[in-house]
Amino acid sequence: MKLLIVEDEIKTGEYLRQGLTEAGFVVDLIHNGLDGYHHAMTESYDLVILDVMLPDLDGWRILKSLRDANKTMPVLFLTARDSVEDRVKGLELGADDYLVKPFAFSELLARVRTIIRRGSTDTQQHILTIADLELDLTRHRVTRSNQRINLTAKEFLLLELLIRHKGEVLPRSLIASQVWDMNFDSDTNVIDVAIRRLRSKIDDNFEDKLIHTVRGMGYMLDLPDSI
Repeated sequence: MKLLIVEDEIKTGEYLRQGLTEAGFVVDLIHNGLDGYHHAMTESYDLVILDVMLPDLDGWRILKSLRDANKTMPVLFLTARDSVEDRVKGLELGADDYLVKPFAFSELLARVRTIIRRGSTDTQQHILTIADLELDLTRHRVTRSNQRINLTAKEFLLLELLIRHKGEVLPRSLIASQVWDMNFDSDTNVIDVAIRRLRSKIDDNFEDKLIHTVRGMGYMLDLPDSI
């Protein structure tokens, strides 16, 4: 699951990014309204966490512009403004929830998960499959041939990235930025090690191998007959 946080308070934004990343989400953090609006318009997110009072472009205007452009991703407002009028305004503009600062991270995380869970009536949107491999995003569960496979949070994110782009070769630089939120360093083998561990859980005990190395380019998830 990929989230966008638009929050101009640096410490608050970093706190949220760290906590949500540790909870298993891929998180983009933006500190001003214009850049936040651009990311929300051009990238695909499962949820936008949006501060109301932002430099350049406030949260009200961002949300209105998104809804006017028929962008339907869920939006959770964060704000210090707790009047009934402000809450009503946010909901009328199309916000899915409204959380007043200061808040407990546990409450925010619960609301994030609830919004994502109810975000679509199409449950298949939250179940990604290839061959006999199934990734349940809502329940955070992986099975292959109906066998439960236990993954770490990073392994789950890595598999989600691969399965969302099945049939595509993903370079190490993309994997590094999307899963580890870092620039790729050619001297590190963290991605190769992670792929090897994931492959041992997903492929080693099964006849059909789904994770493939494309030498000199990166990795891909695909059916053997498609390679």
